[in-house]
Amino acid sequence: MGNNKRLLLGLAVSLALIGGASSLGSSGISAADTLVIILHKVFRVPLAGGIDPKNVSIVWLLRLPRALLAFLAGGCLSMSGAVTQSILRNPLASPYILGVSSGAALGAGIIIISGLSLPLVSAFTLPLTGFVLGLLTVFAVVAFSSKIDRSMSNNTVIICGMVLSLFVGALLTTLSALFSEDLKRIALWQMGSFAMRGWLYIRLILPFFVIGTAGVMYYTREMDLLTFGDEEAKSAGVEAGTVRKILLVFAAVLSGAAVSLSGVIGFVDLIAPHAARKIVGSGHRYLVPMSFIIGGSLMVVADLVARTIISPSELPVGAITALIGAPFFAWIYFKRRKIS
Repeated sequence: MGNNKRLLLGLAVSLALIGGASSLGSSGISAADTLVIILHKVFRVPLAGGIDPKNVSIVWLLRLPRALLAFLAGGCLSMSGAVTQSILRNPLASPYILGVSSGAALGAGIIIISGLSLPLVSAFTLPLTGFVLGLLTVFAVVAFSSKIDRSMSNNTVIICGMVLSLFVGALLTTLSALFSEDLKRIALWQMGSFAMRGWLYIRLILPFFVIGTAGVMYYTREMDLLTFGDEEAKSAGVEAGTVRKILLVFAAVLSGAAVSLSGVIGFVDLIAPHAARKIVGSGHRYLVPMSFIIGGSLMVVADLVARTIISPSELPVGAITALIGAPFFAWIYFKRRKIS
């Protein structure tokens, strides 16, 4: 089977998972009714007479946008993870080492503690602030790395990212200690959730998804060359430092948008690119979209488990992905040690 067919098959499976997630929940709505409701809303297909209007609202206003947001957020994180692992030539690399999560968490903490609200778009004050601070942290990592090492070598970027992430994390810890009454809200946000995320959140993430995806796909050839090392890339006419800087920004746009809207959800960005390489190989023309499909699907499943396993209560999505991802991370690490 060719890679194009694998991508189409993966997309079909992911659409089926989104449909299944829109059907399952505490309210007993059949898969057939869910499909009819979605077709009615999208293509104006007439509703069957026995479908309760309340079920239409549950599927269309609550479950479907939640599943779609989980899919987009997981896909954005996974594409960002594929880019980060490739340009840093490290299978254990994650976009979070660039400071996206710590910057976004600091932004969320500031908004939660201060109670500040933007006029007209008060509901999006927290995600917008988180996105801006997450992106600024990555810009700081890129600027700091380029000052220390003009070629922006992999180790320089990783070390600078870790140092700034720890520094920003320390700022958040200090704020949490000073305003301990808000500690629980900050902690819950950091664990990740897609609860009560409607269509407005889909519209908010889409521009960043389109910009980030277009930018990453434009540089797939350069990423293929960077995986062989900076010298080989330069011999092929690729300015490694410049391309790495640009790709880090696009990776930050993707991961920053996901983190700011859903909270810090780890390990999806690590697992999906590895699974995608097993399916389509290392060529980024196919690796990036397959990482998106696998990561998005994994996030939909994780969110479904989080909201149904102890229904009507919910678990943090980050806890579910960590339970899956931590053993996977350990397996990758020890596998590398065994090979070396």
